[in-house]
Amino acid sequence: MKTKTLYLGMALLAMTTAAQAKDYTLTSPGGNVKTTISVTDHVSYTVEYNNVVVVTPSAVSMTLANGRVLGQNPRVTKTTKKAIHETLKPVAYRKASVANDCNSLTLTFKGGYSLEFRNFDNGAAYRFILALGKDEVTVKNETAEFNFAENYPAIYSHTNSKGTVDQQFCNSFENLYTYKNLNDIQEDRLIILPAMVQLPNNIKACITEVNQFSYPGMLLLKDKEDTALNGVFARVPDQMKQGGHNMLQMVVQSRHDYIAKIEGTRTMPWRAIALSAEDKDMTDNDIVYCLADECQLEDTDWIKPGKVAWDWWNDWNIEGVDFRAGINNETYKYYIDFASQYGIEYVILDEGWAVNLKADMMQVIPEIDLPMLVNYAKSKNVGIILWGGYKAMDKDMENLCRHYSEMGVKGFKIDFMDRDDQIIVDFYNRLAKTAAKYKLMIDFHGAFKPSGMNRTWPNIINYEGVHGLEQMKWETLTEQVTYDVTLPFIRLVAGPMDYTQGAMVNMNRKSYRAINSEPMSMGTRCRQLAEYVIFDSPLNMLCDSPSNYMKEPTYTRFVAGVPTVWDETRTLSGEVAKYIVTARRTGNTWYIAGMTNWDARTVDVDLSFLGEGYTLEIYKDGVNADRKGTDYKHIPSTPCTGKIQMFMQPGGGFMIKATK
Repeated sequence: MKTKTLYLGMALLAMTTAAQAKDYTLTSPGGNVKTTISVTDHVSYTVEYNNVVVVTPSAVSMTLANGRVLGQNPRVTKTTKKAIHETLKPVAYRKASVANDCNSLTLTFKGGYSLEFRNFDNGAAYRFILALGKDEVTVKNETAEFNFAENYPAIYSHTNSKGTVDQQFCNSFENLYTYKNLNDIQEDRLIILPAMVQLPNNIKACITEVNQFSYPGMLLLKDKEDTALNGVFARVPDQMKQGGHNMLQMVVQSRHDYIAKIEGTRTMPWRAIALSAEDKDMTDNDIVYCLADECQLEDTDWIKPGKVAWDWWNDWNIEGVDFRAGINNETYKYYIDFASQYGIEYVILDEGWAVNLKADMMQVIPEIDLPMLVNYAKSKNVGIILWGGYKAMDKDMENLCRHYSEMGVKGFKIDFMDRDDQIIVDFYNRLAKTAAKYKLMIDFHGAFKPSGMNRTWPNIINYEGVHGLEQMKWETLTEQVTYDVTLPFIRLVAGPMDYTQGAMVNMNRKSYRAINSEPMSMGTRCRQLAEYVIFDSPLNMLCDSPSNYMKEPTYTRFVAGVPTVWDETRTLSGEVAKYIVTARRTGNTWYIAGMTNWDARTVDVDLSFLGEGYTLEIYKDGVNADRKGTDYKHIPSTPCTGKIQMFMQPGGGFMIKATK
């Protein structure tokens, strides 16, 4: 009798579930993106783009510490659809206005939670919205699946640390790209966002997230059985000890069994997929900026993007002076004079100005007189930015921001967080708010990728989270050139990056060497120049020695004059991992730049969009740049005829300034 009753109960449950099962559909304003949300005994979603299935049914849920699973046996109590059509006005971005056009569908479930889905014509996203009350909620885990129909090619970066998954959560988020099919991805190596999957009809899907507030970042792991990528989240650290680089980090010893403790009523991070039918369109996808929370600052006039004369990459190597170069007042006055002469807005004092191993940014070495240097720079119309480590800033945040703001410092470059668990994400948000209070800009290094904070807190002016030029000080690998023409299609979808370009010693593949004290770049000089336009970087470094720049004053004045934020951006052409040509406008002046991988390449650049009356200034690879990377040709002035062919040497590039 008991067995019959059990079977009857199971049958009734199945019938009830089937009766409640329902699909909900959301399309984008133009109709080319379609999301289908299936509500059965769980919630899953499917995304299509131009009638191609991007992700097959992928589960969505959130497990709380009390055993409750949001998204399990769900009951929809309300559906809300709305259209969003607005124009955003960024503070420091690659365009002066951003069209935020999307359709939204919110499913409200019994039990105090909702799922909101948004479709743009070039992307799809979803997030949880919690209404669980005032009490704190502990999140045990979150299910965020990205299932794919076939064994598609993928382009992604692993963490640059190995070991167990827990050990991989501690990493600097800087690694080269791997190009493999989904089934060939290592199942025990975490993948950094953004990550790209290449679909039929040349469609590209770039997975990332937006609005990391008091919640760990999402990484991905390849599913062991399916062609799927699954979200993975760092558990909250339990025991930590001070250590790592010069005692500036907190090294995780053990972790709790949950990923976050959060407010019971709040919005959660967006899980987003940027989409493009042509490779070039991915580089101008604004989904992250559009999904981010609104700007929290009423006054943003004090946020001043610009160029930075940087000391660390060139190892303070200057020449032709009668003092010993290094971390001292005389050297920094030399950097300040250089910046002033060429109209460079800032000088950074990188690691070394504060006493080593103390993790205390109030202890300044005796060779440095900070108030004097700040005042000297101010008299030259140059701002000072200070480098600091995570632990030093975290333990004395309010006092440091107040003290150095009153001194006249313009911002901080904060380094060596090297995690994205809830504790570190909270640190980012606290520092953004505290720095804004004292009108200070922040450049995050040793940092996870951007996730829209540059809209919410625009004083967060830049992020690292990239295998940038600093790696050339010690790496002998030659994949950097290919990486450079891959990251505009992937990493830059998340937001700006501090790549730290500007090398003056430029080598081909055979001649390149890693030399820490006198570093060089791979590829040509014009490639380095092109990166100032192609890479989004509102606070942009001139990484090489002032002595090297001053040997070529015409070139240096050109570099210093390239804007760091823009009124308009267009990617004219490009293919992932092969080449890219980008055009950006400030006022009536356009900058058009291109760079290639290790293949020499001629590209047709159609400048007809400029209209009439433009004159071109051109920097292009010299005829011998494949042998000697510093070889370039400068054409000061030539009329614009609408179309132009540009030849790029292996690892090469070009730059065109179009003036009306």
